Amino acid sequence: MKKLLLASVLSIVPAILLAQVTVADPWVRATVPAQKATGAFMQLTSKTDARLIDASSPGLRTEIHEMAVQDNVMRMRQLDSLALPAGKTVELKPGGYHIMFFDVKNQIKEGDVIPLTLVFENKDKKRETVELKVPARSLNNAMPATPAAKRHSGH
Repeated sequence: MKKLLLASVLSIVPAILLAQVTVADPWVRATVPAQKATGAFMQLTSKTDARLIDASSPGLRTEIHEMAVQDNVMRMRQLDSLALPAGKTVELKPGGYHIMFFDVKNQIKEGDVIPLTLVFENKDKKRETVELKVPARSLNNAMPATPAAKRHSGH
Protein backbone atom coordinates (compact mmCIF):
# COMPACT_ATOMS: atom_id res chain seq x y z
CA MET A 1 0.00 0.00 0.00
CA LYS A 2 2.81 2.43 0.91
CA LYS A 3 4.57 1.68 -2.40
CA LEU A 4 1.38 2.38 -4.32
CA LEU A 5 0.85 5.67 -2.48
CA LEU A 6 4.48 6.71 -3.03
CA ALA A 7 4.26 5.83 -6.72
CA SER A 8 1.05 7.90 -7.01
CA VAL A 9 2.64 10.91 -5.33
CA LEU A 10 5.83 10.65 -7.41
CA SER A 11 3.80 10.47 -10.63
CA ILE A 12 2.20 13.83 -9.77
CA VAL A 13 5.42 15.63 -8.82
CA PRO A 14 6.78 16.08 -12.38
CA ALA A 15 3.47 17.63 -13.50
CA ILE A 16 3.59 20.09 -10.60
CA LEU A 17 7.24 20.96 -11.26
CA LEU A 18 6.50 21.51 -14.94
CA ALA A 19 3.70 24.03 -14.26
CA GLN A 20 5.68 27.07 -15.28
CA VAL A 21 2.95 29.27 -16.76
CA THR A 22 0.19 30.98 -14.80
CA VAL A 23 -3.00 32.02 -16.58
CA ALA A 24 -4.96 34.84 -14.93
CA ASP A 25 -8.42 36.25 -15.67
CA PRO A 26 -9.20 34.45 -18.96
CA TRP A 27 -12.33 35.55 -20.81
CA VAL A 28 -13.89 35.27 -24.27
CA ARG A 29 -15.73 38.13 -25.92
CA ALA A 30 -19.42 37.26 -26.34
CA THR A 31 -20.76 37.50 -29.90
CA VAL A 32 -23.87 38.85 -31.57
CA PRO A 33 -26.07 36.54 -33.69
CA ALA A 34 -24.34 35.39 -36.93
CA GLN A 35 -20.93 36.71 -35.81
CA LYS A 36 -18.33 34.19 -37.03
CA ALA A 37 -15.22 35.30 -35.08
CA THR A 38 -14.28 36.46 -31.59
CA GLY A 39 -11.31 36.60 -29.26
CA ALA A 40 -10.03 35.28 -25.95
CA PHE A 41 -8.02 37.42 -23.55
CA MET A 42 -5.98 36.79 -20.37
CA GLN A 43 -2.68 37.45 -18.64
CA LEU A 44 0.13 34.91 -19.01
CA THR A 45 3.13 34.79 -16.67
CA SER A 46 5.92 32.26 -17.04
CA LYS A 47 8.55 31.43 -14.41
CA THR A 48 11.09 30.81 -17.20
CA ASP A 49 11.48 32.07 -20.76
CA ALA A 50 8.78 30.28 -22.74
CA ARG A 51 6.46 30.65 -25.71
CA LEU A 52 2.77 30.11 -26.28
CA ILE A 53 2.94 27.82 -29.32
CA ASP A 54 -0.63 26.59 -29.78
CA ALA A 55 -4.23 27.26 -28.79
CA SER A 56 -7.23 25.09 -29.58
CA SER A 57 -10.92 24.83 -28.79
CA PRO A 58 -13.33 22.08 -29.93
CA GLY A 59 -15.24 23.03 -33.07
CA LEU A 60 -13.42 26.35 -33.55
CA ARG A 61 -10.47 27.29 -35.72
CA THR A 62 -8.13 28.90 -33.20
CA GLU A 63 -5.06 31.08 -33.80
CA ILE A 64 -2.63 33.20 -31.79
CA HIS A 65 -2.95 36.80 -33.05
CA GLU A 66 -1.55 40.29 -32.70
CA MET A 67 -3.26 43.58 -33.49
CA ALA A 68 -0.96 46.52 -34.09
CA VAL A 69 -1.01 49.90 -35.80
CA GLN A 70 1.18 50.04 -38.92
CA ASP A 71 1.21 53.16 -41.10
CA ASN A 72 -1.81 54.51 -39.17
CA VAL A 73 -3.82 51.38 -39.98
CA MET A 74 -4.86 48.77 -37.42
CA ARG A 75 -3.70 45.37 -38.71
CA MET A 76 -4.23 41.91 -37.35
CA ARG A 77 -1.89 39.02 -38.07
CA GLN A 78 -1.46 35.42 -37.01
CA LEU A 79 1.61 34.60 -34.92
CA ASP A 80 3.47 31.28 -34.96
CA SER A 81 4.12 31.75 -31.23
CA LEU A 82 4.06 34.39 -28.51
CA ALA A 83 7.16 35.01 -26.38
CA LEU A 84 6.70 34.90 -22.61
CA PRO A 85 9.80 36.43 -20.95
CA ALA A 86 10.60 34.95 -17.54
CA GLY A 87 8.75 36.68 -14.69
CA LYS A 88 6.96 39.21 -16.91
CA THR A 89 3.22 39.21 -17.47
CA VAL A 90 2.14 39.24 -21.12
CA GLU A 91 -1.36 40.59 -21.47
CA LEU A 92 -3.68 39.30 -24.15
CA LYS A 93 -6.25 42.08 -24.56
CA PRO A 94 -8.52 43.70 -27.14
CA GLY A 95 -6.40 45.69 -29.58
CA GLY A 96 -3.22 43.70 -28.79
CA TYR A 97 -2.22 40.07 -28.47
CA HIS A 98 -5.17 37.67 -28.30
CA ILE A 99 -6.44 34.21 -29.16
CA MET A 100 -8.69 34.40 -32.22
CA PHE A 101 -11.65 32.04 -32.72
CA PHE A 102 -13.00 31.55 -36.25
CA ASP A 103 -15.90 29.53 -37.65
CA VAL A 104 -18.14 30.32 -34.67
CA LYS A 105 -21.34 28.41 -35.48
CA ASN A 106 -23.53 29.41 -32.53
CA GLN A 107 -23.75 32.72 -30.74
CA ILE A 108 -21.48 32.86 -27.69
CA LYS A 109 -23.53 34.51 -24.98
CA GLU A 110 -22.37 36.19 -21.79
CA GLY A 111 -21.94 33.46 -19.17
CA ASP A 112 -21.21 30.67 -21.68
CA VAL A 113 -18.06 28.70 -20.94
CA ILE A 114 -15.63 27.93 -23.77
CA PRO A 115 -13.03 25.16 -23.41
CA LEU A 116 -9.55 26.33 -24.43
CA THR A 117 -6.30 24.39 -24.51
CA LEU A 118 -3.01 26.32 -24.49
CA VAL A 119 0.37 24.73 -25.23
CA PHE A 120 3.56 26.36 -23.96
CA GLU A 121 7.15 25.48 -24.74
CA ASN A 122 10.22 26.45 -22.72
CA LYS A 123 13.73 27.04 -24.05
CA ASP A 124 14.55 23.33 -23.48
CA LYS A 125 11.65 22.42 -25.82
CA LYS A 126 9.66 20.94 -22.93
CA ARG A 127 5.93 21.46 -23.40
CA GLU A 128 3.19 22.24 -20.92
CA THR A 129 -0.51 21.97 -21.77
CA VAL A 130 -3.06 24.01 -19.83
CA GLU A 131 -6.77 23.20 -20.07
CA LEU A 132 -9.07 26.15 -19.36
CA LYS A 133 -12.81 26.70 -19.05
CA VAL A 134 -13.13 30.32 -20.15
CA PRO A 135 -16.23 32.42 -19.37
CA ALA A 136 -17.76 34.65 -22.04
CA ARG A 137 -18.26 38.33 -21.25
CA SER A 138 -19.66 41.21 -23.24
CA LEU A 139 -17.11 43.88 -24.11
CA ASN A 140 -18.97 46.25 -21.77
CA ASN A 141 -18.51 43.70 -18.97
CA ALA A 142 -14.88 42.79 -19.71
CA MET A 143 -13.61 43.41 -16.18
CA PRO A 144 -13.61 40.49 -13.74
CA ALA A 145 -16.76 40.03 -11.70
CA THR A 146 -14.63 39.95 -8.54
CA PRO A 147 -11.96 42.43 -7.46
CA ALA A 148 -9.34 39.68 -7.50
CA ALA A 149 -7.19 40.65 -10.47
CA LYS A 150 -5.17 37.44 -10.31
CA ARG A 151 -7.84 34.78 -10.62
CA HIS A 152 -6.37 31.50 -11.80
CA SER A 153 -8.25 29.08 -13.95
CA GLY A 154 -7.68 25.71 -15.39
CA HIS A 155 -4.89 23.73 -13.71
